[in-house]
Amino acid sequence: MRRAKRGGEARAIGRSRGGLTTKIHAVVDALGNPLRFILTPGQVSDITQAEALIADLPAGHVLGDKGYDAKPLREAIESQDAVPVIPPRTTSPQVACDYALYCERNLVERFFLKIKHFRRIATRYEQTPRAFMSLLCLVSAFIWTK
Repeated sequence: MRRAKRGGEARAIGRSRGGLTTKIHAVVDALGNPLRFILTPGQVSDITQAEALIADLPAGHVLGDKGYDAKPLREAIESQDAVPVIPPRTTSPQVACDYALYCERNLVERFFLKIKHFRRIATRYEQTPRAFMSLLCLVSAFIWTK
């Protein structure tokens, strides 16, 4: 993480293919409404924050893309009495996946599309993670009311 000058708060900005970015890790409910966010620098892998995102959230099924295909995550999901709906990578051992239910994973993609309509989020005007997270919460409240 990059630090602000004079010992300020870390900015949660890091290098990725697109330049300096902040990655928003999010979990949404069955209607596409946001439930929880975690901010990391852009180069951080998605799976590193997956267990923290789903911790203590009641769910019957947890959907994720191939980037979340890992045995420890599947075990964490099953320990919460939920069913993992994550397609296996081509290099991983094949596990069962309900592809009809997996089609609903687009709800999280549509959520990200909704928040990108807010210019302050799309261009990340807020410098500190606290301010950026506050704006994400405000935008989420707006999405919940629609």
